[in-house]
Amino acid sequence: MTTATPAATTTTTAAATPVAATFEDHSPSYKVLLEKLRTITHLERASAVLNYDRQIFMPQTDASAAQRGKQLAVLATISHEKSIDPEIGQLLEKSAQDLEEWSSLLKGSNDYSIERQAAIHSASRLLELETKSYKKATCIPSSLAARKAELESSAYAAWVKARENDDFSSFAPSLKQCFDQAKEIATLQRTDENISLYSQMLDEFEMGMKSSRIDELFAQVQEALVPLISKVKSSTNPPDLSPLFPPKTNKTDEEEKNETEEESFPVESQKHLSKTLVTTLGYDTTHGRIDTAVHPFTTSFSPYDVRITSRFNTKEWFQGLMGTIHEGGHAMYEQSLGDSDTSLDTALSMGVHESQSLFWERHIGKGKGFWKFAGGMARDAFANANNNGEAVEGFEKYTDEDLYKAVNGVKFDNLIRVDADELTYPLHVILRYNIERDVVEGTLKVEDIPRRWKDDMKSLLDVDVPNDTKGALQDIHWSMMAIGYFPTYLLGAMMAAQLYHYCQLEIPDLEERIERGEFTAVKEWLRRKVHMHGKRYKSLDELLEGEVGEKLNAEYFIRYLQDKYGELYQVA
Repeated sequence: MTTATPAATTTTTAAATPVAATFEDHSPSYKVLLEKLRTITHLERASAVLNYDRQIFMPQTDASAAQRGKQLAVLATISHEKSIDPEIGQLLEKSAQDLEEWSSLLKGSNDYSIERQAAIHSASRLLELETKSYKKATCIPSSLAARKAELESSAYAAWVKARENDDFSSFAPSLKQCFDQAKEIATLQRTDENISLYSQMLDEFEMGMKSSRIDELFAQVQEALVPLISKVKSSTNPPDLSPLFPPKTNKTDEEEKNETEEESFPVESQKHLSKTLVTTLGYDTTHGRIDTAVHPFTTSFSPYDVRITSRFNTKEWFQGLMGTIHEGGHAMYEQSLGDSDTSLDTALSMGVHESQSLFWERHIGKGKGFWKFAGGMARDAFANANNNGEAVEGFEKYTDEDLYKAVNGVKFDNLIRVDADELTYPLHVILRYNIERDVVEGTLKVEDIPRRWKDDMKSLLDVDVPNDTKGALQDIHWSMMAIGYFPTYLLGAMMAAQLYHYCQLEIPDLEERIERGEFTAVKEWLRRKVHMHGKRYKSLDELLEGEVGEKLNAEYFIRYLQDKYGELYQVA
């Protein structure tokens, strides 16, 4: 629970022993510890600024990347050295002793209020988080932290070029270094030899979620989706996807290929529509900005500066909009976290983070009610072309229902994870999960990833991958050593469905509010159930159990997909 910090006064016990009103007042060690931790936070945020600039504004040359890598390495070294300062270990130990003492004094006083109990819990949880972080950090030499920062910069540059040139072989050496270094770090951080290196990597992104639990949940989803996708694919009544694309003409293929931006969906019109809708949902652009990037992402420098990126395609307008709403969901989570500048007020896990983006993207942005609200805005953006672009011929004829059906259509030949529909998306995640796990465990070589990727896309989704740019080079994650991250996408999708179920129960007129474009109550519900807690809970399961009454349950996600796509495709 987030509470206001009370004034620095004291209370007294029956024996007239003075009791400090805040733990900082009681423990000088804790006060110094917070100062040191906040310094590290600000160094990390400074690195994030340089990283954002690297991806959005910096010249994309080898020399630029090399210099930025050195800058990031310096900051990483300073930050790492401060994080492993022996004094932090001493302060953590002394603060834990002081907390036990302060807690005992408060329990014996006449002011053991709910607020004081919350303060004890928060301090205890912060000390637990930072003790774990300190132990992990002290396992990593400063030289390795610096090498990691440099490799992230050079690997990102190599990935961008390889993606542009469809040349996986040029990226393979850097990618192998990324996997090797990630394994090196996981080996140093592992405290139990019975835990696999991949499980250790998973904990970095989804704390408290065991791999056996993930396997169980994924198996449930895959078992349910395989027959459902088969039924949907065989439907004789698929939605019309025409609203998503420019009108067909009598032009030759070559003329279509060379068609100018003004003759399709103008980027400026897409940007205007996306910004209008994401800010209506609740993203605060006075404390953020929207840019374009090769790969959409969100970056937070504090709750007061949270930036999102998207990408736009003149041949199809919907993915750019959904990408913006998706990143807006991430950003609203970050903007609603507390401003203590400590790990306590950071996102609980990547799975929880993804649940917030998918809640807004799928359960709001792809819902019937949303398109009753947003349909007219889309027609204004493209049919009337009032945002510095040519009108899209015939777009005005599409009804709200037409748009709803089209944006939920399943594109069975889709190759790109971030563009995948919600029905086939889980299989894209499972593919990546299996590949990275096998590379870490040594059963798959890095140079064989493209072949494995193509084989699995064929077996899982019956899709032929024409090149590596649309295959193994499409995601940024491995170049950033975010190995163990991919499973969190599917965990987030499941959590989003579960949260939406309970949100509907607590806001009975939710659908009507969405139709009117009223999203304040939804955002506030998410703030109370998820955002405000930061890392006060220990896992995704614990958060759900505490706030909605049960751990992650795949049935809500499965039922949501079965009901929605059964109706859309008219299959039982």
